[in-house]
Amino acid sequence: MGEILRARGAQHRRVLPLLFLAAERLPGGVAAAVAGVQPLIVLVLGALVLRERIRPLAAAAAVVGAGGVALVVVGPSAHLDLWGVLAALCGVTATGVGMILTKRWGRPSDVGPVTYAGWQLSAGGLLLLPLTLTLEGVPSAIDAGAALGYLWLGTVGGIIAYTLWFRGIQQLPVIAPGLLALLSPLVATTLGVLVAGERFTVIQAIGIVLAIGALTAGQLIARPPLARHGEGRAPVTATTSALP
Repeated sequence: MGEILRARGAQHRRVLPLLFLAAERLPGGVAAAVAGVQPLIVLVLGALVLRERIRPLAAAAAVVGAGGVALVVVGPSAHLDLWGVLAALCGVTATGVGMILTKRWGRPSDVGPVTYAGWQLSAGGLLLLPLTLTLEGVPSAIDAGAALGYLWLGTVGGIIAYTLWFRGIQQLPVIAPGLLALLSPLVATTLGVLVAGERFTVIQAIGIVLAIGALTAGQLIARPPLARHGEGRAPVTATTSALP
Protein backbone atom coordinates (compact mmCIF):
# COMPACT_ATOMS: atom_id res chain seq x y z
CA MET A 1 0.00 0.00 0.00
CA GLY A 2 2.90 2.35 0.70
CA GLU A 3 3.98 2.25 -2.95
CA ILE A 4 0.45 3.09 -4.01
CA LEU A 5 0.18 6.13 -1.78
CA ARG A 6 3.54 7.78 -2.13
CA ALA A 7 3.29 9.24 -5.64
CA ARG A 8 -0.05 11.00 -5.61
CA GLY A 9 -1.36 10.74 -2.08
CA ALA A 10 0.62 13.68 -0.70
CA GLN A 11 -0.20 15.77 -3.75
CA HIS A 12 -3.91 15.00 -3.47
CA ARG A 13 -3.96 16.04 0.18
CA ARG A 14 -2.45 19.43 -0.66
CA VAL A 15 -3.98 20.37 -4.00
CA LEU A 16 -7.72 20.29 -3.31
CA PRO A 17 -7.71 22.75 -0.38
CA LEU A 18 -5.48 25.09 -2.39
CA LEU A 19 -7.72 24.93 -5.45
CA PHE A 20 -10.82 25.55 -3.34
CA LEU A 21 -9.10 28.53 -1.68
CA ALA A 22 -8.20 29.92 -5.10
CA ALA A 23 -11.78 29.44 -6.29
CA GLU A 24 -13.09 31.38 -3.29
CA ARG A 25 -10.68 34.32 -3.59
CA LEU A 26 -10.44 34.62 -7.40
CA PRO A 27 -12.94 34.96 -10.20
CA GLY A 28 -13.28 31.69 -12.09
CA GLY A 29 -11.56 33.12 -15.15
CA VAL A 30 -8.47 34.23 -13.25
CA ALA A 31 -8.19 30.88 -11.46
CA ALA A 32 -8.44 29.06 -14.81
CA ALA A 33 -5.83 31.35 -16.35
CA VAL A 34 -3.40 30.59 -13.52
CA ALA A 35 -4.08 26.88 -14.02
CA GLY A 36 -3.12 27.35 -17.67
CA VAL A 37 0.55 27.62 -16.70
CA GLN A 38 0.57 23.99 -15.53
CA PRO A 39 2.12 22.66 -18.78
CA LEU A 40 5.12 24.94 -18.22
CA ILE A 41 5.46 23.73 -14.63
CA VAL A 42 5.29 20.11 -15.81
CA LEU A 43 7.99 20.75 -18.40
CA VAL A 44 10.36 22.19 -15.78
CA LEU A 45 9.63 19.44 -13.25
CA GLY A 46 10.10 16.78 -15.92
CA ALA A 47 13.53 18.17 -16.70
CA LEU A 48 14.53 18.35 -13.02
CA VAL A 49 13.12 15.02 -11.81
CA LEU A 50 12.96 12.79 -14.87
CA ARG A 51 15.96 14.35 -16.67
CA GLU A 52 13.88 14.84 -19.80
CA ARG A 53 15.09 17.39 -22.32
CA ILE A 54 12.83 20.41 -22.75
CA ARG A 55 11.96 20.64 -26.42
CA PRO A 56 11.64 24.24 -27.63
CA LEU A 57 8.51 23.42 -29.62
CA ALA A 58 6.88 21.82 -26.58
CA ALA A 59 7.71 24.88 -24.47
CA ALA A 60 6.29 27.14 -27.19
CA ALA A 61 3.08 25.08 -27.27
CA ALA A 62 2.76 25.41 -23.49
CA VAL A 63 3.22 29.20 -23.64
CA VAL A 64 0.73 29.64 -26.51
CA GLY A 65 -1.77 27.38 -24.75
CA ALA A 66 -1.55 29.38 -21.54
CA GLY A 67 -2.01 32.61 -23.49
CA GLY A 68 -5.02 31.17 -25.31
CA VAL A 69 -6.67 30.17 -22.04
CA ALA A 70 -6.06 33.65 -20.66
CA LEU A 71 -7.82 35.20 -23.68
CA VAL A 72 -10.78 32.87 -23.16
CA VAL A 73 -11.37 33.30 -19.44
CA VAL A 74 -9.88 36.62 -18.26
CA GLY A 75 -12.03 39.70 -18.79
CA PRO A 76 -11.01 43.36 -18.54
CA SER A 77 -12.57 43.68 -15.08
CA ALA A 78 -10.83 40.64 -13.59
CA HIS A 79 -9.83 41.13 -9.97
CA LEU A 80 -6.49 39.77 -8.78
CA ASP A 81 -6.06 38.63 -5.19
CA LEU A 82 -2.48 37.87 -4.11
CA TRP A 83 -3.35 34.98 -1.80
CA GLY A 84 -5.75 33.55 -4.36
CA VAL A 85 -3.10 33.65 -7.10
CA LEU A 86 -0.51 32.07 -4.79
CA ALA A 87 -2.97 29.35 -3.81
CA ALA A 88 -3.75 28.61 -7.45
CA LEU A 89 -0.06 28.48 -8.37
CA CYS A 90 0.73 26.18 -5.44
CA GLY A 91 -2.24 24.00 -6.36
CA VAL A 92 -1.23 23.51 -10.00
CA THR A 93 2.39 23.00 -8.92
CA ALA A 94 1.30 20.26 -6.50
CA THR A 95 -0.69 18.67 -9.32
CA GLY A 96 2.39 18.83 -11.55
CA VAL A 97 4.53 17.22 -8.85
CA GLY A 98 1.97 14.43 -8.52
CA MET A 99 2.00 13.85 -12.27
CA ILE A 100 5.79 13.70 -12.41
CA LEU A 101 6.11 11.35 -9.43
CA THR A 102 3.34 9.13 -10.77
CA LYS A 103 5.24 8.97 -14.04
CA ARG A 104 8.51 8.19 -12.28
CA TRP A 105 7.31 5.55 -9.81
CA GLY A 106 4.43 4.12 -11.81
CA ARG A 107 1.86 1.66 -10.51
CA PRO A 108 2.88 -1.55 -8.74
CA SER A 109 2.45 -4.51 -11.05
CA ASP A 110 0.13 -6.37 -8.67
CA VAL A 111 -2.26 -3.40 -8.16
CA GLY A 112 -5.14 -2.61 -10.50
CA PRO A 113 -5.87 0.94 -11.72
CA VAL A 114 -9.09 1.28 -9.68
CA THR A 115 -7.39 0.11 -6.48
CA TYR A 116 -4.47 2.41 -7.19
CA ALA A 117 -6.72 5.45 -7.47
CA GLY A 118 -8.97 4.37 -4.59
CA TRP A 119 -6.18 4.07 -2.04
CA GLN A 120 -4.77 7.47 -2.90
CA LEU A 121 -8.16 9.21 -2.73
CA SER A 122 -8.87 7.44 0.56
CA ALA A 123 -5.53 8.56 2.02
CA GLY A 124 -6.18 12.18 1.06
CA GLY A 125 -9.71 12.08 2.50
CA LEU A 126 -8.60 10.52 5.78
CA LEU A 127 -5.95 13.19 6.28
CA LEU A 128 -8.42 16.00 5.55
CA LEU A 129 -11.17 14.52 7.75
CA PRO A 130 -9.85 15.71 11.16
CA LEU A 131 -9.03 19.14 9.72
CA THR A 132 -12.52 19.39 8.26
CA LEU A 133 -14.18 18.40 11.54
CA THR A 134 -11.99 20.87 13.46
CA LEU A 135 -12.35 23.86 11.14
CA GLU A 136 -15.77 23.33 9.57
CA GLY A 137 -17.63 20.91 11.84
CA VAL A 138 -20.38 18.50 10.87
CA PRO A 139 -22.92 19.79 8.28
CA SER A 140 -26.16 20.85 9.92
CA ALA A 141 -28.23 19.21 7.19
CA ILE A 142 -27.68 17.20 4.03
CA ASP A 143 -30.49 17.52 1.52
CA ALA A 144 -31.10 15.47 -1.62
CA GLY A 145 -29.20 17.91 -3.82
CA ALA A 146 -26.13 17.72 -1.59
CA ALA A 147 -26.29 13.92 -1.55
CA LEU A 148 -26.52 13.76 -5.34
CA GLY A 149 -23.64 16.23 -5.66
CA TYR A 150 -21.50 14.15 -3.33
CA LEU A 151 -22.41 10.99 -5.26
CA TRP A 152 -21.36 12.65 -8.51
CA LEU A 153 -18.07 13.90 -7.06
CA GLY A 154 -17.30 10.56 -5.48
CA THR A 155 -17.94 8.50 -8.62
CA VAL A 156 -17.58 10.45 -11.86
CA GLY A 157 -15.39 13.24 -10.43
CA GLY A 158 -13.51 10.90 -8.10
CA ILE A 159 -12.75 7.26 -8.70
CA ILE A 160 -13.62 7.19 -12.43
CA ALA A 161 -11.81 10.43 -13.29
CA TYR A 162 -8.71 9.61 -11.23
CA THR A 163 -8.51 6.04 -12.51
CA LEU A 164 -8.47 7.31 -16.10
CA TRP A 165 -6.12 10.15 -15.17
CA PHE A 166 -3.49 7.91 -13.59
CA ARG A 167 -3.63 5.49 -16.50
CA GLY A 168 -3.18 8.35 -18.94
CA ILE A 169 -0.19 9.73 -17.03
CA GLN A 170 1.52 6.35 -17.14
CA GLN A 171 0.85 5.83 -20.85
CA LEU A 172 1.58 9.31 -22.23
CA PRO A 173 4.76 11.41 -22.41
CA VAL A 174 5.20 13.91 -19.58
CA ILE A 175 4.02 17.05 -21.39
CA ALA A 176 0.93 15.41 -22.91
CA PRO A 177 -1.28 15.21 -19.76
CA GLY A 178 -0.03 18.63 -18.68
CA LEU A 179 -1.34 20.18 -21.89
CA LEU A 180 -4.65 18.35 -21.52
CA ALA A 181 -5.30 20.51 -18.44
CA LEU A 182 -5.99 23.34 -20.90
CA LEU A 183 -9.24 21.62 -21.86
CA SER A 184 -10.90 22.31 -18.50
CA PRO A 185 -11.43 26.09 -18.90
CA LEU A 186 -12.27 25.64 -22.59
CA VAL A 187 -15.01 23.12 -21.79
CA ALA A 188 -16.31 25.34 -18.98
CA THR A 189 -16.52 28.32 -21.35
CA THR A 190 -18.30 26.27 -24.00
CA LEU A 191 -20.84 24.98 -21.49
CA GLY A 192 -21.38 28.51 -20.23
CA VAL A 193 -22.30 29.62 -23.75
CA LEU A 194 -24.46 26.60 -24.60
CA VAL A 195 -26.16 26.02 -21.24
CA ALA A 196 -26.07 29.31 -19.37
CA GLY A 197 -26.45 31.61 -22.39
CA GLU A 198 -23.25 33.52 -21.69
CA ARG A 199 -21.92 35.92 -24.31
CA PHE A 200 -19.13 34.66 -26.56
CA THR A 201 -16.66 37.21 -27.93
CA VAL A 202 -14.23 37.27 -30.82
CA ILE A 203 -11.30 37.42 -28.40
CA GLN A 204 -12.54 34.25 -26.72
CA ALA A 205 -12.82 32.56 -30.12
CA ILE A 206 -9.20 33.50 -30.87
CA GLY A 207 -8.15 32.17 -27.47
CA ILE A 208 -9.90 28.84 -28.06
CA VAL A 209 -8.25 28.45 -31.46
CA LEU A 210 -4.83 29.19 -29.95
CA ALA A 211 -5.34 26.86 -27.00
CA ILE A 212 -6.65 23.95 -29.09
CA GLY A 213 -3.92 24.48 -31.68
CA ALA A 214 -1.24 24.47 -28.97
CA LEU A 215 -2.77 21.41 -27.32
CA THR A 216 -2.88 19.49 -30.60
CA ALA A 217 0.63 20.52 -31.61
CA GLY A 218 1.93 19.63 -28.17
CA GLN A 219 0.47 16.14 -28.37
CA LEU A 220 2.14 15.56 -31.73
CA ILE A 221 5.44 16.97 -30.50
CA ALA A 222 5.31 14.79 -27.38
CA ARG A 223 5.04 11.58 -29.36
CA PRO A 224 8.27 9.57 -29.51
CA PRO A 225 10.28 10.24 -32.67
CA LEU A 226 9.93 6.65 -33.86
CA ALA A 227 6.16 6.84 -33.59
CA ARG A 228 6.02 10.24 -35.35
CA HIS A 229 8.05 9.12 -38.35
CA GLY A 230 6.62 5.62 -38.60
CA GLU A 231 9.97 4.07 -37.77
CA GLY A 232 10.66 1.31 -35.36
CA ARG A 233 8.23 -1.03 -37.02
CA ALA A 234 9.25 -4.58 -37.67
CA PRO A 235 10.84 -4.66 -41.11
CA VAL A 236 8.79 -6.34 -43.77
CA THR A 237 10.90 -8.82 -45.64
CA ALA A 238 9.86 -10.36 -48.87
CA THR A 239 10.09 -14.09 -49.13
CA THR A 240 10.48 -16.03 -52.30
CA SER A 241 9.49 -19.59 -52.77
CA ALA A 242 11.69 -21.99 -54.58
CA LEU A 243 10.45 -22.82 -58.03
CA PRO A 244 10.00 -26.47 -58.77
